Amino acid sequence: MIHYHKFVLENGLQVLVHEDHGTKIAVMNILYKVGSRNEIPGKTGLAHYFEHLMFGGSKNVPAFDTALDKVGGSSNAFTNTDITNYYITLPATNIETAFWLESDRMLQLNLSEKTIETQRKVVIEEFKQRYLNQPYGDVHHHVRKLAFETHPYQWPTIGRNLEDIIQYERKDVEEFYFTHYRPDNAILVVAGDVTLDQIKNLSQKWFADIPSGQIPKKTINQELPQTAKKVHTVQADVPTDALYKVYHMPAKLQDGYLEADLITDILGFGRSSILEQQLVKNGNIFASIGAYIYGTVDPGLLVFSGKMEKGQSAELAEKALDEVIQTFVQSTISEETLTKVKNQAEAMKTYESVQLLNRAMSLAYYAHLGDADYYQTEYEKKTQIPAEQILDWANQILREDNASVLYYKGK
Repeated sequence: MIHYHKFVLENGLQVLVHEDHGTKIAVMNILYKVGSRNEIPGKTGLAHYFEHLMFGGSKNVPAFDTALDKVGGSSNAFTNTDITNYYITLPATNIETAFWLESDRMLQLNLSEKTIETQRKVVIEEFKQRYLNQPYGDVHHHVRKLAFETHPYQWPTIGRNLEDIIQYERKDVEEFYFTHYRPDNAILVVAGDVTLDQIKNLSQKWFADIPSGQIPKKTINQELPQTAKKVHTVQADVPTDALYKVYHMPAKLQDGYLEADLITDILGFGRSSILEQQLVKNGNIFASIGAYIYGTVDPGLLVFSGKMEKGQSAELAEKALDEVIQTFVQSTISEETLTKVKNQAEAMKTYESVQLLNRAMSLAYYAHLGDADYYQTEYEKKTQIPAEQILDWANQILREDNASVLYYKGK
């Protein structure tokens, strides 16, 4: 359990304070409830683009990193389908600098033509290097487009294509900022050698006068249930074939989500997993294989991904994978296997809680889901799920009519 205090400013900003006086540092983590799921076709990639814009300076802070360096701090950020998260680590005695920096870019970010164009070039270059010029780099563009037909999860966080990023207009940028970068769409967590009263005073001083959002958010189109298997083949300049087989699964807070997580833990987590042992160690088709879930706020995907040995085809690999999946859904899960994956979950949770920054991020993330305490209750629920319940959900999720398959083949 992570101990914290919570209060809300009149403009809607949620603030959580986690006191840890065993350290001399402090962390400020601010989560905005905006990711690629809040974008529309033709304007994709804006959430990730804003992650870059937010470091381009604001009215009173021309150089964000320079101002932070002067007080011994560091910062970074990440964007995914559902959120954009910014974090600062610095000596606790300098925590007010973090309030100044974050409040200034929430209220009056630099959206000059020069900044917009500079960051556009940075993102375009990132798109080219990471997604277009890397072997298998565009895999999840194809997987998402195949699996989702209406939901914005059909494109990756970087954006659907370069054209969308090239064609952003100033009005698109401003509308996105004033819609999503408002205090009532944010969660602020301050952790470390601080006090509740101190953070209340600083929050009031630096954030209370920032107005809440005025622009209504766009409706997100929800995906209809899939009724037939989908298959797509891509040929590219890659050394070996690769296989991606995905299944639609429940959302983060829905029944079945934790069971799906356990399914991938049992089948594909670590060297002793079923997939590793049967398809890699004792097989000759797969060079590597793994299983994981997207873990999204709306219903997402359970993913099996693997690369083939040279000369082996993705189609043959799918047949081998299907045999393992069918054996799994028709069998029983031993108490030993279930205990192992639940112990892995406990070890991961313990490891994550060691770092102050991880604690702050966890509080912000689960608060954005509706309850910061769910960080603990989710773990407790997961460790109490019986084997029969996992297999029941495996049979519901791992159906061929619920599958989308990408054969990524070497030319």
